[in-house]
Amino acid sequence: MSQFIDIHSTEMVFNTKRGRFHALTNINLGIDQGEFVTLIGHSGCGKSTLLNLIAGLLKPSAGALICDNKEINAPGPERAVVFQNHSLLPWLTCHQNVYLAVERVFGDKETKEQLKQRTLDALELVGMGHAIGKRPHEISGGMKQRVGIARALAMEPKVLLMDEPFGALDALTRANLQDELLKIVARTQSTVVMVTHDVDEAVLLSDRIVMMSNGPAATIGEIVTVPLVRPRHRVELAEDPTYMHCRKAVLDFLYTRHGGIESKAA
Repeated sequence: MSQFIDIHSTEMVFNTKRGRFHALTNINLGIDQGEFVTLIGHSGCGKSTLLNLIAGLLKPSAGALICDNKEINAPGPERAVVFQNHSLLPWLTCHQNVYLAVERVFGDKETKEQLKQRTLDALELVGMGHAIGKRPHEISGGMKQRVGIARALAMEPKVLLMDEPFGALDALTRANLQDELLKIVARTQSTVVMVTHDVDEAVLLSDRIVMMSNGPAATIGEIVTVPLVRPRHRVELAEDPTYMHCRKAVLDFLYTRHGGIESKAA
């Protein structure tokens, strides 16, 4: 695999009413094409800020971010984002919500029939082909997130960025969507960067876990490589010694060396 995302000496400082807030300092990270990387740490450690920098939603105060040999300085269709809030338009059907994104990216290259088929294929990929005519209020929270993921995947992004996409879901729905995400990533070979608070989720899904130090001026504390073979099955991994070793390493970092009461900062 070739290095696909390069984050070099990146800093992020926000100007607030209380003065300058130094959110991130000296972030250096390389991510390979097709790799699944999770960002984990206590609240206020800058996980979402770093994800937003990769998405191009924020511009760094210093340093540079590169994706596929191009500098990241704005949002682009090659980097699709899935937030904790599905952000579906309530007056549109599931199909129409995904079609909007597809039309924006491929509208000048493909016919309407091709765009409709691309939309349907994305919904089928996440198991939502049966609900194309339903509106968001007619489906469950887990289904809404599936549509949000379908919308992102329909754009054929080079990078899928996910900010705690399952954080608001119940445990069973969350587990089911984690399993589906494993299958989707295996099929699409997507490069994924995901923010999570959940240690088990990080170990189950990741190739590497990037652990952030506490803020302000947060940085990358340690990186844990997860050498578990794919495909992965959660029941089989429950007592796997490699799984337990990775889980313990993350817990040790978070709660022994970087413990403390989490702030309410985003």
